[in-house]
This record gives sequence, C-alpha cells and structure tokens, in this order.
Amino acid sequence: MSVFTEFDLMRDLHQDGEKIVLLVLDGLGGLPMKEGGQTELEAANTPNLNRLAAQGSTGLSIPIRPGIEPGSGPAHLSLFSYDPVKYEIGRGVLEALGIGFELGPDDLAARGNFASADADGVITDRRAGRISTEECIRLCEKLQAATGDALPGYEVFVEPVKEHRFVLVIRGKGLGGDLTETDPLQTGKLPLPVTDESGTPEGIQTAALVNQWVEKARAALVDEEKANSLNLRGLAKDPGLPRFPGIYGMRAGALAVYPMYKGVAQLVGMDVVQFEGDRPNHEIDALEEAWNDYDFFFIHVKKTDSYGEDGNFDAKVHEIEVIDELIPRILALNPGALIVTGDHSTPAKLRKHSWHPVPTLLWSPTAMPDQVQSFGERACASGHFGVFHATNLIPQAMAHAGRLKRFGA
Repeated sequence: MSVFTEFDLMRDLHQDGEKIVLLVLDGLGGLPMKEGGQTELEAANTPNLNRLAAQGSTGLSIPIRPGIEPGSGPAHLSLFSYDPVKYEIGRGVLEALGIGFELGPDDLAARGNFASADADGVITDRRAGRISTEECIRLCEKLQAATGDALPGYEVFVEPVKEHRFVLVIRGKGLGGDLTETDPLQTGKLPLPVTDESGTPEGIQTAALVNQWVEKARAALVDEEKANSLNLRGLAKDPGLPRFPGIYGMRAGALAVYPMYKGVAQLVGMDVVQFEGDRPNHEIDALEEAWNDYDFFFIHVKKTDSYGEDGNFDAKVHEIEVIDELIPRILALNPGALIVTGDHSTPAKLRKHSWHPVPTLLWSPTAMPDQVQSFGERACASGHFGVFHATNLIPQAMAHAGRLKRFGA
C-alpha cells in the first residue's frame, strides 16, 4: 500500500507497445441497501464484465489512503498514477480547464454550485434541484453583470459549466493561500465563510476578497425561485503538474462529458477528444473514430456517480448494465490492456462518496486469471491484485500492453 509510481523510472523504461483503455465508471463501488443484499455492481446483469473478470486480474483499489473519502479530482489523479496527497489540486482548476478557460499565473479558480436556501440562509438543496444548464447560463450572466466589478483591482469571471455547476475565476496579483470551502456538505446548515489556513498575508487577503464576492453574489440571487444561494469549492491556482505523455511515452486522449473530468485530463497533458452526444455509446463512437490517433484512452462515465448521490440504486444498476453492453465494441478494437474501475465508491445507500475500496479489473491477452468469476466488490476482494493503491494501475497496464522495458541486466 505504500508503493507509488516513480515517474523517473517510468520515463526510463517506457517503450512503444499496444494501446491501453482506462474505462472509469464514476462512483462505481457501492453497498447493499439492506443486510444480506447485493451492491449495485453485484445486482447488475453484466455478462461481459464478468467474462473480463474471469479472464483477467481483479482487486480492490484505494484512491487516496485507507479510510479516506476521496474527492473526484484527487481520485482521478490517483488513477493517472499521481499520488493525490503529493499532488493536491483544487477542483476549481479542474472545472475551469474542463470548460476551456485558460488559467494564467494570476488566476484563482473555484467550482461553484448554485443552491437553494431558506429565508435564514440555511441550505435546503445543495444543487438547487439540479437546475438545467440553460438556467445555469442565465444565472451566470446575471452574476457576471452584478459582480464583475465587485472587487476593485481584480477581474472577475463567472462561467457556466453544467446543470447547477459554474466556475468563478478571480484574476489579479497577490492571490493565494490555503483556502477553505463554503459548502457545509449537507442540508440544514448555513454556508461557511472562506478562511485561509496558510496564515500568509496573501492568503488572508484572498479569503477576504472571496467572501466579499460571495456576499454580493448571494444578494444578486436572493429573488431566484430555486437557485437563490451558492457555494464555492476547491479554491486554488494551477499547480503545474508533470505531464502524463512525457512520463509514460503515450499520446493520451480523454473522452468525457462533464467538464471537470476533461479538466483533470488536460491538467496532466491529455488531449480532450471532441464528440457529439452525452451518453456512453457516443463516447465509444468517439473512441472508435479516434483509435488511430492515441496510445492511451481515458473514458469517463458520470451517471453511475450521479445516481449514487441521488440514492437511486436501480438507476445506477441500469447504467452499469448499459456500459456492459458496450464492452464488446471496446474489445473489437484489440487493446493491449483494458482497465475497468471507478474513481471512488458512491453507494446509493449513503448518497455520497465513500471510503470503500473500488472494484477493479485489468483485462489483457497476457493477464494472469485469478479465481474470480464475476465483477463485484466481494468477488474482487479475493482477486490477484488484492487491495492495492490506484496509482499502481497504469504501470500494470503498460506491462501487459508491452510498454515497459526490462529493468537492469
């Protein structure tokens, strides 16, 4: 569990080989809704994933550290072999990059959530009823007009993302610090003020600026029916990470619908593959079309996580089954290695991300089959990989795809 990928070693050992596909079902892991029941993955009808599990190697992956509930950004960095404790990224940066906003060195980015609040400001719905993207665009235009000049000496940008999500970027000299979030992470509570935990003058000043903007923004929303409040998360600047293609010697393409996941891919140097549509079959269409352009493909499926957060067990089961039906199309492309996993667990029972290890399979013509015959949490617990850290996945896949040279004589 304490072994993490050595980037210098990967740079020395990588070579050309077969193609690799990393298929991420966001929030894949789950829990039984009642004692003696099945998880969402175990309940799903997944003949193709079960076949891959029987032919490949399986295990349970830890995104951050045992017992730690992961955010989506750090969990994906872990899947890309970046230790998320070492390479800490604010979610605002990922959201901004995901919508194509070019962050500069003087930019502070935050992910915003429109929310519903009562007359006292207490949060009643953290996602404002999952308003439409069209409504989000209207609200962002309203906030830009009301708060664009709210911070003298600084530029303010309010950009729509998707549904209830938006991006706030404050641009100016002297921004920084270690900033907390305003989201209390549950309903029935007041939003939190932004504070600085670095204790630096620039951090204290930046926290005050953000709180000033939040106050004006909430005042501008007070007459809205649903989205009459907001919260900010992941306030940070672009940290400048080592680039995935340089570390692993692979041209990497990302296929994702939600901007944040495009953002985390761009952050590590992957190209975002453009395509029409927002369903998994559209992503596989794009995979087939771009197959000759890249060596490594990251495919992200969001709805498994969304349904888990909504507590919709049956819908999450169905989405897993939709993915299962697409597996033969991926295999028909003859990848050297296919990883199927999640970034974290999102049990419908808990309605949120959880710390539970994530079922993971690695299929390859050179894989060592274990005794596992189906793809599920309890089955994978007895797999060849055991419980392992997610940062070890990419080197394993590269080895199976013939992309690593021998170390030493």
